[in-house]
Amino acid sequence: MTHYNAFYKLMGGFFILTSLIAPQPAAAVEGCPIAALARLKTHKITAGETVEAIAQRYGLVPETLMGMNPSLRNPQVPVGSTLQIPPFNGIRIEVPAGTTLREVAKRYKVRADVLFEVNGCQPNPRVLFVPGVIWSPLKTAKFPTDHAPAQSSARLAIAPPLPGSLSVLLGFGFKQRNGGEVAAHSGVDLATAIGTPISAVAEGTVAFAGAQGTFGNLIVINHARGYQTRYAHLDKLMVRSGQRVQRGTTIGTTGRSGQPSSTAPHLHFEVRSNSKLGWVAEDPMPYWQRP
Repeated sequence: MTHYNAFYKLMGGFFILTSLIAPQPAAAVEGCPIAALARLKTHKITAGETVEAIAQRYGLVPETLMGMNPSLRNPQVPVGSTLQIPPFNGIRIEVPAGTTLREVAKRYKVRADVLFEVNGCQPNPRVLFVPGVIWSPLKTAKFPTDHAPAQSSARLAIAPPLPGSLSVLLGFGFKQRNGGEVAAHSGVDLATAIGTPISAVAEGTVAFAGAQGTFGNLIVINHARGYQTRYAHLDKLMVRSGQRVQRGTTIGTTGRSGQPSSTAPHLHFEVRSNSKLGWVAEDPMPYWQRP
């Protein structure tokens, strides 16, 4: 199964799935965040406002506004005109015919899976929002603070979520599926028998426990230093939102909820780190530490 990033917001001291409480456009892919270009705000310029002041109001750099709004590239700020305001720093580009998402990602030095999710998980978009890139009339540059992965010195140490020897059915990243389709996979699928106990991989607080679309029965746990783990396709849920758990606590049992009956039973497991783009998926394998 292909899984997508769902952005979270802070509520009551812990994070809950925004997609569970906010309406999604009809065209949105289930479980995928709304595309950045579908989340634009508008701002009408008033007398005395500067580009710098407007950018600061929305937590952006001035270059982002200038890239999105060509009228701002003139010396005089056009009072009375309406600006398009993106949700975070980046640039809007037109994708040349025949150019793949991974080619765009390589050109702008961004992660292809992040680019995929930021643009609503569209298979072949002709217009993209590229996060973390500064607009320039001459060239573009990476804006390093939009998604800064956690430093390795503070990396979350995790224990195995399943007992015994683990077998990875599908790894992290862009993978080829049945029929030759290549799609992003935001975690690892671990082979398991139905009913196997699942353990929390580290101490943390349960942010969500319930049904969530193609994830089936899902548990989300927030950990220290801005990390999060997710456990999908479960049968039984043995924790509730807001509950504190320790490393090794049994949180549920494996199942095949959210999966076609023809799919081999497995646990879909994710590690994510918090950033200005939301909870961004990371390859779980570098975080893996057996006790």
